[in-house]
Amino acid sequence: MKIVLAGIIARYPYGGVTWCSLMYLLGLRSLGHEVCYIEDTGECIYNPDLNTLSQDPSYGTSYINNTLTPFEFGDRWCFINYDETYHGMPKEELQDFCRNADLFINLSGGSWFWRDEYLAIPHRIFVDTDPVFTQLSIAKGDAWYVNFFREFTRLFTFGANIGTPVCAVPTGDFTWYKTWQPVVSALWQTETTPVTAPYTTVMTWRIESFTDINGNKDKEFTHFLDLPKHVEVKFRLAVNGPMDLLRRKGWNPEPAMGLSKTIHDYRQFISNSRAEFAVAKHAYIAHHSGWFSDRTECYLSAGRPAIVQDTGWTNHLPTGLGLLPFSTLPEAIAAIENVESDYSRHALHASEIAHEYFDANTVLTQLLAEATT
Repeated sequence: MKIVLAGIIARYPYGGVTWCSLMYLLGLRSLGHEVCYIEDTGECIYNPDLNTLSQDPSYGTSYINNTLTPFEFGDRWCFINYDETYHGMPKEELQDFCRNADLFINLSGGSWFWRDEYLAIPHRIFVDTDPVFTQLSIAKGDAWYVNFFREFTRLFTFGANIGTPVCAVPTGDFTWYKTWQPVVSALWQTETTPVTAPYTTVMTWRIESFTDINGNKDKEFTHFLDLPKHVEVKFRLAVNGPMDLLRRKGWNPEPAMGLSKTIHDYRQFISNSRAEFAVAKHAYIAHHSGWFSDRTECYLSAGRPAIVQDTGWTNHLPTGLGLLPFSTLPEAIAAIENVESDYSRHALHASEIAHEYFDANTVLTQLLAEATT
């Protein structure tokens, strides 16, 4: 098939976000499909060097090109700026590709426009990486937002419980299908980590959007602030949050932006970790969404055990070895002690879980089958 993938690499030019789109591109190509990356959000890009949103797209377009070119996608991307200028592929070339495309994949709002060439693609899917927030926003009933989602032929979400009896998030007339982030395992294989490596994660303390939902990670993390004094392991957080408080509590925080500026920085940070310890956004927990992190999938693929807060994902994934859930401070303590009691066994099972559930070939084969049904 010919596939158009819309992502948000330039809008959020950091390693974690970039890996999400890149592994779709690589995974789809490995299955024999011809893929083109686009970005058409109508929004200004974020420039980390200036720490501000910028009307000049040059940082974002350079970032896309520098990231995709080594993977031989250097001539297969197009960034459409808010002023309707096209960067990368010329407008006519992109329109020609769309004219012959079979599938349009909108990954987490990579485009907020229905151009004629997108609507002409027979299969159009949205992949919701931020469940609960998306569904609650649709439920507000804003006509443009509702109509935007009506133009998709199928909707997918990382919230595995969305639309099921265990999750109270309203879905209205829309049906959401479960999917996971595809991971190209070969890109995450690493050597054994030294015993002294810390437990880590990359996190955003609070986002400024969706403030009416009160669903950020800060609300959950406060329940676990004292964890470091209860265990014998070291921690290291890549975070944009209350650094002084986190430092006093033993979390060893560092600015997330500097540690995950490129895909290589992000991968190296995970590779230098012993395991992941991570909380989830409060909205994911409160609504029992079943969300599972694409970041955690990368830890598992790298053979790093993951101890992550239960959002309801335990209904869908194995637990106990390599991947351990927690909801309370005592459960978090016990999970870390469990991993440390037989680290090698947990690390092996982490890799096995990643291969069985998140391998790009498996995830994307199922996604494409459901998308084109």
